Amino acid sequence: MSDNNDIRERFWAELSSSPFVMLGLQNSGEHSLPMTAQLDPDANHCFWFYTSRDNRLALGGAAMAQYAAKDHNLFACIEGTLSPETDPVIIDRYWSKEVEAWYPGGRNDPNLLMLRFDLGNAEIWRSDMSIKGVFKMLFGGDVREEMKGKHAQVAL
Repeated sequence: MSDNNDIRERFWAELSSSPFVMLGLQNSGEHSLPMTAQLDPDANHCFWFYTSRDNRLALGGAAMAQYAAKDHNLFACIEGTLSPETDPVIIDRYWSKEVEAWYPGGRNDPNLLMLRFDLGNAEIWRSDMSIKGVFKMLFGGDVREEMKGKHAQVAL
């Protein structure tokens, strides 16, 4: 169980340093979109996205997010549910100049929509290897033992 906790903690640390995911609605037939997750250190059961009311994600519902850490040593596929966030306190909490750049009408832009992503289960893979493992891989050696314990299915 501690391996799963370690992987879960590593996931949150990596996502905090690079909060970009590919997000799509399940069973929609549409491609996923790059989105920036708005994270709250005290809310590890959800995160938020600013988008527009005419975005294909605005429909909400069952969704999947894919994540690749910037060093490519951790990957995740996260299942959850998208729904509109209507709490003005939450919407204001994450508002920034970077977000404002996307909305000509600012915080009161009528096309602005914030979506809450309530997290379900995730599958997380770590791909970081020891130096010995890297050399084994470079020369065609068996690295399966090196990778044991670096994959988990966890509830977020």
